[in-house]
Amino acid sequence: MAVLEVKDVGYYYFSDKPVLKGVNLSFEKGKLYAICGPSGCGKTTLLSLIGGLDEPKSGEILYEGQNIMEKGKGLAWHRRNNVAFVFQNYNLIEYMTPKENVLLTAKEDPIPVLESLGITKEEAGRNVLKLSGGQQQRVAIARALASHAPVILADEPTGNLDEDTAAEITQILKSNAHKQGRCVIVVTHSDAVAEEADVVLRLDHGKIVEAK
Repeated sequence: MAVLEVKDVGYYYFSDKPVLKGVNLSFEKGKLYAICGPSGCGKTTLLSLIGGLDEPKSGEILYEGQNIMEKGKGLAWHRRNNVAFVFQNYNLIEYMTPKENVLLTAKEDPIPVLESLGITKEEAGRNVLKLSGGQQQRVAIARALASHAPVILADEPTGNLDEDTAAEITQILKSNAHKQGRCVIVVTHSDAVAEEADVVLRLDHGKIVEAK
């Protein structure tokens, strides 16, 4: 059963230049999805709509069969309870430690989650700016995982990382889909990430042109 559905969704920033054109998709728990396509094709816009950061101009986004605009208290409720974001630039609070960053969303002690991602207890008490890019991305993922959100939305999560670190981050996301039963949706330009995905969706000129 689909946890998320995109039904005939359209979006534009200027009415004469549509970004998304009647997109229809469904996403299940326990799978890693990769949304690929050229720059400017609407990948990040689609992820933002799925995550409730913006509203479709047409169509609807459903979570467990209900429009995310209507369920609970609307988009803010959806963002707080159903989804967690991982961004390319980490989006960590720079004056905080990894532990403090994870505590912003955590429903549990953040240390075990951080340690499971390779961040030691000592590193968890340092300022995040003293960590490497790969470590900061692990903290960002820990923040998403600690929220217990059923859906993880990752926008180019490996874009700023070296090849080996990118591969490790991809495996962490894939493992959380398969072992924790989460739905993980990744926007990526990386062929390596796409190869690890259970489902690859290709977006071009605002439409899904290929799905496998």
